[in-house]
Amino acid sequence: MVFSIRDLDETQAPLLDHLIELRARLLRAFVALALAFFACLYFAKDILAFLVQPLLDAGQDTLIYTKLYGQFFVELKVALWAAFFLAFPVIANQLWAFVAPGLYAKEKKAFLPFLLATPVLFVAGGALAYYVVMPTAFHWFLGFQGAPGGVKIEALPNSEDYLGLVMQFILAFGLSFLLPVLLLLLNTAGIVSRAQLVGARRYAIVAVFIVAAVATPPDVISQLMLAIPLLMLFEGALAIMWFTERKAAQDKAAEEATPTSASE
Repeated sequence: MVFSIRDLDETQAPLLDHLIELRARLLRAFVALALAFFACLYFAKDILAFLVQPLLDAGQDTLIYTKLYGQFFVELKVALWAAFFLAFPVIANQLWAFVAPGLYAKEKKAFLPFLLATPVLFVAGGALAYYVVMPTAFHWFLGFQGAPGGVKIEALPNSEDYLGLVMQFILAFGLSFLLPVLLLLLNTAGIVSRAQLVGARRYAIVAVFIVAAVATPPDVISQLMLAIPLLMLFEGALAIMWFTERKAAQDKAAEEATPTSASE
């Protein structure tokens, strides 16, 4: 079979159109992120004041920085993180606008709930870390201060280290709370079934505690506060799969029964 130059040009044209559209989508996402970054940089001190509140609640009112430019980079990082969260709806919208035209109506209907659930679950995980886990963990860490043997031991946390710890907490809990989305996507795609996940429950429990141990600081309280919600989310995903499979079976039975009744 012989292809002409014209056939090759027609084959390449859709690819070039997709690349041009992808570039436009990425540019819009970048512009949104840049605008959010400069806005957040202006309010960086206010955002940082919000992030240090759990430390204040735990009884620590001092942060230090040991490099002259250290606090400047802290505020840059704060602005960048806050800008990403602020611009995420625009970024997600551009991603959806690029992918959606290539999906069938049924696939769009199946995928859209996962897209909507992702930010909700991430914010829920981050909120749990901020309002519950961090104050508890920081209070426990600061409990090691004292004067054993007459030597004063005082916590003087570095602002850069503190910001890194806060981001570790928020990202660990936010991303971990996306577990149901991942499991349900795999189930919808037919990669894993509910029966397989139920059979692997004991391994899932071990994996959850390993993730909690790696993703959080080395204290049992933080690890349990991440592992327990993850196990609840895992079981919740299994319950949703059960209802989904049951509804699919009922719909299939109804479809099979309809032609029979019509023929009768």
